[in-house]
Amino acid sequence: SISIFFFFFLVVASKLGKLCMIYLLCRRKSLSDFFKWMIARCAFAHILICVSREEEERLRNKIRADHEKALEEAKEKLKKSRDEIQAEIQTEKNKVVQELKKKDSKPLPPVPLPNLIGINSGEPADPDIREKRNKIKEMMKHAWDNYRQYGWGHNELKPIARKGHSTNIFGNSQMGATIVDALDTLYIMGLHDEFREGQEWIDKNLDFSVNSEVSVFEVNIRFIGGLLAAYYLSGQEVFKIKAVQLAGKLLPAFNTPTGIPWAMVNLKSGVGRNWGWASAGSSILAEFGTLHMEFVHLSYLTGDPVYYNKVMHIRKLLQKMDRPNGLYPNYLNPRTGRWGQHHTSVGGLGDSFYEYLLKAWLMSDKMDTEARKMYDDAIEAIEKHLVRKSNGGLTFIGEWKNGHLERKMGHLTCFAGGMFALGADGSRDDKAGHYLQLGAEIAHTCHESYDRTTLKLGPEAFKFDGGVEAVAVRQNEKYYILRPEVIETYWYMWRFTHDPKYRQWGWEATQAIDKYCRVSGGFSGVKDVYSSSPTYDDVQQSFFLAETLKYLYLLFSNDDLLPLDNWVFNTEAHPLPVLHLANTTLSGNPAYR
Repeated sequence: SISIFFFFFLVVASKLGKLCMIYLLCRRKSLSDFFKWMIARCAFAHILICVSREEEERLRNKIRADHEKALEEAKEKLKKSRDEIQAEIQTEKNKVVQELKKKDSKPLPPVPLPNLIGINSGEPADPDIREKRNKIKEMMKHAWDNYRQYGWGHNELKPIARKGHSTNIFGNSQMGATIVDALDTLYIMGLHDEFREGQEWIDKNLDFSVNSEVSVFEVNIRFIGGLLAAYYLSGQEVFKIKAVQLAGKLLPAFNTPTGIPWAMVNLKSGVGRNWGWASAGSSILAEFGTLHMEFVHLSYLTGDPVYYNKVMHIRKLLQKMDRPNGLYPNYLNPRTGRWGQHHTSVGGLGDSFYEYLLKAWLMSDKMDTEARKMYDDAIEAIEKHLVRKSNGGLTFIGEWKNGHLERKMGHLTCFAGGMFALGADGSRDDKAGHYLQLGAEIAHTCHESYDRTTLKLGPEAFKFDGGVEAVAVRQNEKYYILRPEVIETYWYMWRFTHDPKYRQWGWEATQAIDKYCRVSGGFSGVKDVYSSSPTYDDVQQSFFLAETLKYLYLLFSNDDLLPLDNWVFNTEAHPLPVLHLANTTLSGNPAYR
């Protein structure tokens, strides 16, 4: 009776009813045969159901885990800015492109080196001058040996604490900034054992695949500039290879709506951003405008136009923009392409932009007339609106802020004396003599800023207000951090005039640095140049070895050492050869020429 009830229940209440009737009619079997058949099928179905449930549970758990992972990733993404997310997407795209390139990657193409003149000469005949040059070489050896002993591999040295030092421009990584920055100085001074030490460290230890956020500008002028100069001077391929590797790490900084690069980039992720203090998230003129020399040489050495195209895009954008009073403001927003705060300076934030316009023309064997025109236009506006003469007859370059001129000049601005002299030849309206004289007047003013201090070392900034002339007023502007700009101008003025006062002024600075900045563990900046017993800042800057000591050494060398007809110095004093027409960028490709 139970079997009969179960049968009728299947027929009436289940979808198996039809199956049962078909089975009985078609196969003419008994009801008991049907139940045997059904039990077998049910057992098989039960096995299938158990297996499918396990599989379903496994899939459900996997979906749940994937869902939770996606939620966590989404939460992390929401913590980031839109620009960071876009940069990460672009970086992933770039990785795919690079992987594709690796499949058919080729070594760097052989490139004919420009005619390299004057890399192993300069010995002065005058024994007094030779003695002074040897003293400067001894100072370089003191700075290097102590860095080698106490800060090796670190970016810079704390000479009093006798340990490594770094700043946020190099991120949190130890990239040996002093080693890279000092290489060409070591080479031209004939310190070849020390040069080989640096080369060996770079070959074995210099790694750019680090999770570190660095300044695009500083890394370009110090590292790429330093590596390229070391390559040209020594011919060692490792320097060229490292420079190209690092340049590839900087390219993601250009991934902005305008192509104006971010101030900082993470070498690993490629994420870029600007300094928080810069006007409304702006990029800085002296930073994005100081890439041209190095990037043109990168394209020349690699045959890849990407570097050249990046800097030429910046130039084309700037040419289209309106300039208040013909002046370039220091801030430009990389998202909107609009100027930020209308602050113009030939010192910090603006300085090397103007320098690189002139040097782009010189480096091109004076073929880049577009750069020369931009330079001439800029300095005419600077002379009209920023250059003034004090009541005491000192020529200075002020800063344009909020519609008025601030009568203050920074140590950084003192480079301009050398720039005016360097650009005198080729200036429009036959004003070469005028600009050489302007350079001499700036050199005199900057010397006065040194001479009017107790230590005979110049302050960070100095005023021209009322009875105060070429003197720092604020306490936070009285420090000297081993800067090179005044000595740089002395050297250029010496090269173009051979007036002995420039060597005299340079020797005064040499003696002051050796007396007041030298410590047993290297050289340190001082906090107050007006104090007879100054305190130290305990930092030996990498640019002291790259620039200050190099310019002093050149000042007391003959002109056949790195002659200016054949070499152009980047803003970190790294010499790069003039690319004559026969060797111009991508010389084998007419389209790129």
